Amino acid sequence: MSPHLAVHKTQDVHDLFARQHTSSADLPDPRPLVSTLAGGVLEVIAGVRDVDQLARWLDEEPYSTLVLRANLAVRARSARGQSAKQPAYMVRRVICSSPSDGVTEATAIITTPVRTRAVAMRLEGFDGRWRATSLAML
Repeated sequence: MSPHLAVHKTQDVHDLFARQHTSSADLPDPRPLVSTLAGGVLEVIAGVRDVDQLARWLDEEPYSTLVLRANLAVRARSARGQSAKQPAYMVRRVICSSPSDGVTEATAIITTPVRTRAVAMRLEGFDGRWRATSLAML
C-alpha cells in the first residue's frame, strides 16, 4: 500500500468517528433542554448539583468554565461559613432563535426570590442530540 493511500484511509477512519453535524429537522425541540440546562447551571453554582451531571450536554469549554465558576462559589460560601442549599427559582421564559441549520441560540430567564438572571447558550446538533457549545450566566 502506498503511503498516500494509507494517509487517505486514516483520514476516512477519522472522519467516520468524528462528531457528525445533525440537522435541526433531526433534533428535538431545544426549549426543554434550554430550560433544564439553565436550572442545572443555577443548581451547580449553588452547590447542590454536581457539574458532571450536565457533562453530556456541554462541550469542553462551557464545561470547564462551569467547573471553575462552581469552585469559586464553593470557596465563597466556605469563606462566609454558608452551606449549599437548593435555590428557589422559576424558569420564566425561554427564547430561541436559529441562525443556521443545526444551531440554536437561546436565553432562559430565571427568577429567584432575590434577583432575575439570564442564562445564554448556543446549542449545536451533533450525533443526533443538542450540545451546548457556549454558556453564560448573566
